Amino acid sequence: MVNYISNMLKSTGIYEKITGDVRVTALPVYMEQESMPDKHSYTWAYIINIANLGDKDIQLVNRHWQITNARGHIEEVKGSGVVGEQPIIKAGSMFEYTSGTTLTTPSGFMGGSYNMLKGNDMFSVEIPTFALDTADKITIN
Repeated sequence: MVNYISNMLKSTGIYEKITGDVRVTALPVYMEQESMPDKHSYTWAYIINIANLGDKDIQLVNRHWQITNARGHIEEVKGSGVVGEQPIIKAGSMFEYTSGTTLTTPSGFMGGSYNMLKGNDMFSVEIPTFALDTADKITIN
């Protein structure tokens, strides 16, 4: 089973972006059971891992997402922290969370940025743009 899951992950596309000392990886998962194609509702979960590769603690303060459907409609999502938290990520450690989004088309993409704090300095970290496709992705029935 572990080999099966490992092979699925390799074939689906894990997206990664490094900004300075911060690595952000994203894994989108199509949620077939949550989706209702007959009502133009397609749902994805995504797992985000934020690794602090530096030697100082950082804090995720804000997020900014741009979610684009197959028709080019862009929805912007801005807010404090992620999943109700403004996590402090210790030097050499990571923070992972799962969230989700729904589109009115069977494909699209999303990306954005996090505002982070290191000491008293605010800086921006890019979130890799990742595909939201109903085909060729991990599907949870």
